[in-house]
Amino acid sequence: MDNNSLKPKTFWKRPEGKTGMLFMGLLGAGGLYGLYKVLPFLITIVENTLYLGVLLAVLGALIYIVLDPKMRNLIFYMYKSFMRWLTGLFIQIDPIGILKSYIEDLHDNLKKMNKQIASLKGQMKRLQTIIYDNKKNINNNLKLASAAKERDKKGIMILKSRKAGRLKESNMKLDELYKKMEILYRVLVKMYENSEILLEDIEDQVMVKEQERKAVRAGHSAMKSAMNIIAGNNDKKEMFDRALEAIADDVSMKIGEMERFMEMSNNFMDSIDLQNGIFEEEGLELLEKWENEGVSLILGNQKDLLVHDQHSVDLDAPIVKTKTQNNQYSDLFNFED
Repeated sequence: MDNNSLKPKTFWKRPEGKTGMLFMGLLGAGGLYGLYKVLPFLITIVENTLYLGVLLAVLGALIYIVLDPKMRNLIFYMYKSFMRWLTGLFIQIDPIGILKSYIEDLHDNLKKMNKQIASLKGQMKRLQTIIYDNKKNINNNLKLASAAKERDKKGIMILKSRKAGRLKESNMKLDELYKKMEILYRVLVKMYENSEILLEDIEDQVMVKEQERKAVRAGHSAMKSAMNIIAGNNDKKEMFDRALEAIADDVSMKIGEMERFMEMSNNFMDSIDLQNGIFEEEGLELLEKWENEGVSLILGNQKDLLVHDQHSVDLDAPIVKTKTQNNQYSDLFNFED
């Protein structure tokens, strides 16, 4: 996976940012209303020289805060921290907590996907039996038609020939269906394997990063973070949390893709009636639509290889999980000192 695509969201795009915008709007409206109410009083104060001096001092401080970039950063940091605390009262925004909930989702989805693979495998084996039986019936009917022709029984010959033709036409459609089911099976198995790796990566990452985060927080008090902001340095605690949020966003999109594909494949299998040898075109259209969509987040460049693979599927081959050498999210935590 290209880590450049995992760009941490800015404050304004995160949940606390939306709270911040609402809060800032309310503050602005309240400030304007308050200014309107106290304007006569302010005019009276300005008339007093002592109060005027105080007012000028406050105004000078405000101008300094506005013009000095370090002070602006400090005020904005305090504002973001408050908005994050306020938003956290209502919704889960802690990236570690969010990732833990995604781990539970992945466990559940892998169980469902495993059942789906087993169900698809059973359908494919039944379809193989139907195709094989049809081929035997085709040969039998052709032999009977040939025998009827030799005995000059034209009616039986025509009947058996037509039956063989219908079975052959049916087998052509069933062969097409089986090839689509092979694509679905390959993709489900590969998605299952990759999702297992993703789950293991996330579990390892959460276990390690939760401990590292505690250490970072212990060594970075609010005062130290504020001093880093004033000095113009990056705050390591904030960078650490933003990297975790980028992981949470990426995992969220992958789980969404996984669930959408499972729903699509389930609809595809529901559209097939092997007992009567029929299937709905809508099911095939759903699979073809997915084939023509963009790159898969879970499969990456493997998607095209799986879709265009012409080899027959070995239904008895076990699902093998291949562990990656490095955790795919490790580079996100390579902070510069």
